[in-house]
Amino acid sequence: MKPLRTAVIGVGHLGRQHARIHSALAAEGKTEFISVCDIDEETARSIAAERGTEWTTDWRNLIGRCDAVSLAVPTESHAEIACTLLEAGIHVLVEKPIARSLEEADQMIEAAERGSAILQVGHLERFNPALAALRPYVKGPLYFEIHRVGEFTARSLDIDVVLDLMIHDLDIVQWLVGEDVEVTDVRAVGIPVLTNRVDAANARIEFATGAVANITASRIGTEKIRKMRFFQPHDYIAVDYATRYASISSLIHPSGILARPGVNTRRLEIEDIEPLRAEIEAFFQAARDGSSPLITGQDGHHALALALRVLERIHEHAAHLGVSAARVDLNSER
Repeated sequence: MKPLRTAVIGVGHLGRQHARIHSALAAEGKTEFISVCDIDEETARSIAAERGTEWTTDWRNLIGRCDAVSLAVPTESHAEIACTLLEAGIHVLVEKPIARSLEEADQMIEAAERGSAILQVGHLERFNPALAALRPYVKGPLYFEIHRVGEFTARSLDIDVVLDLMIHDLDIVQWLVGEDVEVTDVRAVGIPVLTNRVDAANARIEFATGAVANITASRIGTEKIRKMRFFQPHDYIAVDYATRYASISSLIHPSGILARPGVNTRRLEIEDIEPLRAEIEAFFQAARDGSSPLITGQDGHHALALALRVLERIHEHAAHLGVSAARVDLNSER
């Protein structure tokens, strides 16, 4: 078989990491990295030179020249680019969120079907080795407490923190509880702080199984936090995505009448792999053999639907308080 011909569209902060891995896999003889693409010519030229590949400023130039692409452009451009590529039979790994709206997500899913192409959505945390090690032990989780906090940067400001950060955890929680389990109630609050969009938010998600998830996300913190704790019958589970740590604490039943119960905490063995490389390799494998990707377009649609529901509750809460969920530009008042 000929090597898969690959490209990266959008080589900003995250896209250049995709380019790094595309280049590494090509150097290992697993693929052929043909080009990077960015609307900024200087950026495209720089990353292409760094990674030993060609460059272009027009993604349409890739049609007919490549088999699979990483799409890491602003969310507003996902549907337009992905639909055209997918219908041309080019496999697409699109960064999360899948699109701006459920309608656009549906268009992308349908385009993949028409073009017989793979559409994978970049919900990266599913490939975190801590979560990969933990997944076999998850049995009927009932309560989640999750914090995802990042320091403020000038990227991804075209979307709210719910679509930027919280959507990772909305995806993970639905995956662990059960993707077919109905969400019965959503309550949320969020506020703009440094931008005109919601920068900090908290959501309470209730499921038909009785499971509850309390999720906090902020992009204006002073430190980076990526932690999840949850409880299931007889177990307390802790995950730190940043340090790739996972542990399970379970009750030790006493062996004698007078013995007291105790708690045994077991740290799971973690395979030292880079989540982004694991994600891209899984995408390339699905593209090669035509198998279903680990995170399908429908999975991306599912996560987006819950994220939009959270945003709707945030705006309802703001309206109830008589305030706006959009930041007021104080300079305009002067």
